[in-house]
Amino acid sequence: MAVPGDAKALGRRVALHRSRRGLSQKELGGRISRSESWVSQVERGARRVDRMSVLEMLADALEVPLAELAPEENVVAAVTGKPRAASSLSLALSSSDALQAVLSDKAPIDVDRLGERAERAWDYAHGSEYESLSDLLGTLIPELEYAVRKATGADRQRVCIAKAKAYHAAAGVLSKLGELGAAWVAVDRSIAAAEEADDPLLMAAGAFRLAIVFQNARRHDLAMQAAKTAVNALGRLVDAGEPEAVALRGALYLQLAVASARTNQADDAYDYLTKAQEAAKSLGVDRNDYNTEFGPTNVLLHEVHVAVELGDAGRALRVADKADTKALSAERQSRLLIDVARAHAQRRQATDLTIALRRAFEVAPEQVATHQVVQELLSDALRSDYGNTPELRELAQEIGVAT
Repeated sequence: MAVPGDAKALGRRVALHRSRRGLSQKELGGRISRSESWVSQVERGARRVDRMSVLEMLADALEVPLAELAPEENVVAAVTGKPRAASSLSLALSSSDALQAVLSDKAPIDVDRLGERAERAWDYAHGSEYESLSDLLGTLIPELEYAVRKATGADRQRVCIAKAKAYHAAAGVLSKLGELGAAWVAVDRSIAAAEEADDPLLMAAGAFRLAIVFQNARRHDLAMQAAKTAVNALGRLVDAGEPEAVALRGALYLQLAVASARTNQADDAYDYLTKAQEAAKSLGVDRNDYNTEFGPTNVLLHEVHVAVELGDAGRALRVADKADTKALSAERQSRLLIDVARAHAQRRQATDLTIALRRAFEVAPEQVATHQVVQELLSDALRSDYGNTPELRELAQEIGVAT
């Protein structure tokens, strides 16, 4: 993944002012309660500093004005408390691209290129490369809004499909970053585009994304309603033996299992997991229909998550040992490791918690650094009598959690 230019700019400024003050990286780290490796990562541009409190500490330690040390983009992100990707994607969805498209003169449209870029958006989403995704969608969304209003016939249908996929990717990442209002808008636009494309399975994929948005908003009743109605609607296509419909219904069953677990309905949660297992068994292999990554392995990952949500750490860890995630995306691998870390926290096992979280951070650093569950997990562990270890404190600093 390319290192963002603003992170490199901040790193160069930190290194320059540190050298002028005659400080080593270890000495600077000591002044701001950070490790030497943390300072090194910042100076190389390998770590983004998005918290205003940390930027202010750096500026004070280096005895320079904050505005001189930090590029404007970093300061804005720190003030809002949100990663730049969250703000950038929200701005992209707030733009009047549809109006601009309606009022623009007709220009050539490269339908193949639009489709390829929509697929690339999902590569970034599955890789938890949020900055790259926001940069891509910032230009892709206006192009799609223009193309869908200017193309005709089969080309227009293909553009609608690309538009739905792009908004699916936007919704998924916005939901993870806590931009739930914008995520809802993205899902709504994706479902409308799928309907215009006359693609019911793509509409069902939109319902799957909507359920996830509701989950992250802690509206589990709405998540269950969205998933249940889509499950029922897919019945005819599943009975006809369409594997994509089977995969989508299986993915929706997993969302129902999660919502049930989070509302402490254990029997319902495991019943839905059984239905998802049956769907996965009928498919036989891990698939990625409509970017759901549904299959036997993903069912195992959700069984781990459900067990953790229900407080059954032993079951979670036993199931996690069975999962071979090498073929899955970085995002899914990291999510499993986060759940494994949560299970170790429930067992008050600081060393194993640290190992699991560090592996998750290595696999998908942007996801771990922005994940609310990780922030809460680390904060709780570091306040406990078992988890306040030097190793976990160092990892928290690297991730960006105050200790």
